[in-house]
Amino acid sequence: MYPDHRPRRLRTTPAMRRLVAETTTTPRNLVLPMFVAEGLSDPRPIASLPGVVQHTQDTLVRAAHDAVAAGVGGLMLFGVPEHRDAVGSGADDPDGVLNRALGALRSEFGDDTVLMADTCLDEFTDHGHCGVLSRDANGRERIDNDLTVQRYVDTALAQAEAGAHVVSPSGMMDGQVGAIRAALDAANFRHTSILAYSAKYASALYGPFREAVGSTLVGDRTTYQQDPANIREALRETRLDLGEGADMVMVKPAMLYLDVLREVAAVSTVPVAAYQVSGEYAMISAAAANGWIDRDAMILESLTAIRRAGADIVLTYWAAEAAAMLR
Repeated sequence: MYPDHRPRRLRTTPAMRRLVAETTTTPRNLVLPMFVAEGLSDPRPIASLPGVVQHTQDTLVRAAHDAVAAGVGGLMLFGVPEHRDAVGSGADDPDGVLNRALGALRSEFGDDTVLMADTCLDEFTDHGHCGVLSRDANGRERIDNDLTVQRYVDTALAQAEAGAHVVSPSGMMDGQVGAIRAALDAANFRHTSILAYSAKYASALYGPFREAVGSTLVGDRTTYQQDPANIREALRETRLDLGEGADMVMVKPAMLYLDVLREVAAVSTVPVAAYQVSGEYAMISAAAANGWIDRDAMILESLTAIRRAGADIVLTYWAAEAAAMLR
């Protein structure tokens, strides 16, 4: 077939490559995760996430303005409270750090961006798990699924009341999406969307995030987050969440689970999100700091890979910076 067939003709110039690109990433595809902490007078750097900080409420608003001006599609908020307890009562406290921040951002931006809230308990519990602990019939301490789902319902209602456009149950409890949907509808929050963490794996890549939220976790989350060995399970979880009324579904982490992302995107009838998690961010940052890779090129390549695998929405700590590169 050579020399008549020369695929390199379509790679000759930047303009040609741009014209025939099969996958594009735009600022609107990106969501910026942000941390807001109580008890700070200034932002606190997170050592394992270079360039990411725990914000005060004031600096959160300023950073949100920068991100929205860059064109990002939305903001995902995580709260870091000063005080924690066994049931994560700060999660649904209207005066809790996360709900106050949601209110401030909704007042500031209205509907000009999409405000997403992490609907989970791990940042708010003194044991660091995503749910309520109880003992089973054999005396073993476990996450109580149904008690936890009720806490998620209470948390989602508080977040919707505070101004969240999207609540995001991330604890992988059975039935969480359906219970939240029913409660939101009953409370006249029918327009509040649910982003379901449908395929959230018990990954080793969450370490820097746990520093970011000051996690007190002892042990692991393998009884409720998914086994990294499984993909059919992810598809089952996704179908269940779709059946319960999820408006969007999530695969987390993103980069080590591109095969899962591809399969989820193939079966999903709603937009698919993928989270480029803290460990993925940290690995690229560390390699770039050592001069081993081109940082900016790697950021954009990694986002392209996630989009190519099927993500409509990418959560990344580089969202605002990448948006500026892509404009």
